[in-house]
Amino acid sequence: ISPYDAIVIVLYSNLNVFCVDMSTGRHVSVQTGGSITIPCSYDQYYINHVKYWCKGYGWTHCSSVVRTDHPKSTDRASISDDITQKVFTVIMTDLEPDDSNTYRCVVEINGGTDSMIQLLYLSVTPGTPELYVDQQEVTGVEGGSVTVRCYYSNSGDMKWCRMGGDCVSGFSGTLNGTSVTLKRTSDANNRTVLTVTMSGLKMENTDWYWCRVGELEMPVHITVSQQTATQRTSKMTSIVIRSVKVLLISLGMLVVVTAGILVTWKMWRRHSK
Repeated sequence: ISPYDAIVIVLYSNLNVFCVDMSTGRHVSVQTGGSITIPCSYDQYYINHVKYWCKGYGWTHCSSVVRTDHPKSTDRASISDDITQKVFTVIMTDLEPDDSNTYRCVVEINGGTDSMIQLLYLSVTPGTPELYVDQQEVTGVEGGSVTVRCYYSNSGDMKWCRMGGDCVSGFSGTLNGTSVTLKRTSDANNRTVLTVTMSGLKMENTDWYWCRVGELEMPVHITVSQQTATQRTSKMTSIVIRSVKVLLISLGMLVVVTAGILVTWKMWRRHSK
């Protein structure tokens, strides 16, 4: 079975029965020396629980890397918990080939029955990853749009998914009432690019999303902020300027047409005399 296939593990011990239901895992690829931020969402019930990030394929061999209690960070990994969004994130930096492994997002349950909430296989490659993005953090303003470029060399279905929610595939769709378009192009360096554009942004669009091509995925966080007074004024000014330009062009055309009519009329009168 592959490291990122869906599996169910039941482990028996003298004290407890551990039942872990792991949904289909994710596969992320990062270049040697690079970094990756992984989001892990959890239920409301687990807000006050300890969360941790562990490494290792077998459940009994999954060793803790960082925890929300201790240690919260090491020399190359850190963890933070946003109880408002119910998401804890793990950042791994200066990645090495030895970091290639199966990882798990886990919620600690007092009494021994820990809850698996995400399975992920991380592959660290010396060359360019088959799927990557320029940046994992993208910001936009309410009512505006954001664009994410996913560079890929693998094959498979292309999707843009909200974490824990729906996906958009094909050329267009909507996520939570926001328009999403997917466009496949090539850049100046002949890299194949999946360009994702979200338009008509709302505050509730702030969340983690996954760019997916085939079996590979890459998480991207989108933050939507309210327009500032300056931005609103600038937008209104831009609208007014465009309106004035349209008005001036219309007036100019009216003057030209009127002048043409007058010239034609004068020539007609002269010819009549």
